[in-house]
Amino acid sequence: MPLITLWEIVDITVMTIAIGYIFSRFFRRMPQGDYDPLTYYRKNSIMEDIKYGALIAAPAVVLHELAHKFVAIAFGASATLHAPSLFGIPYGMYLLVILLMHLNFPILFFVGGYVSHTALPPIASSIVSFAGPLTNLILWLGGMSLIKYNLIKRKYYTTIGLMAKLNMFFFIFNMIPLPGFDGFNVLMGLIGAFF
Repeated sequence: MPLITLWEIVDITVMTIAIGYIFSRFFRRMPQGDYDPLTYYRKNSIMEDIKYGALIAAPAVVLHELAHKFVAIAFGASATLHAPSLFGIPYGMYLLVILLMHLNFPILFFVGGYVSHTALPPIASSIVSFAGPLTNLILWLGGMSLIKYNLIKRKYYTTIGLMAKLNMFFFIFNMIPLPGFDGFNVLMGLIGAFF
């Protein structure tokens, strides 16, 4: 079995575009320094916002899911990354979230993706579940370190800062020990291993 299948690449691509679109309302690239307003506003601003939303949010989601997949494979499981469907409609959850956005629904819930894998022992399953949030933790701390120690140009501070803060949120949110969250699977795996 290949490390990544063609369908997973398609799912990652759709995931990236959908995430970019969903987050385009929250993250908009602002003009930097000396810019020509006519050139700036002549660009397709919707596409620019989608690209910027994807730049900020997609790595947090895609790398999170790939971490689950590769750690499961490292433990010998067969693992597949999926974009979410709704009632059997491929990518249906993205369509629902986008529809709710356009209806100005007051609560925006976010759907990334998921990884299915063959059965693993409890402790391995717990580690697989923690791999995604750990990736977000590393991206959060890495981004904040780049800014704190001036390892990047100042013009990138806003973008890296937004990426870092979003990864912080994803780490904390995913570690909630309630069913459906990675934190719950980590907890259940640890309980299964030690009790």
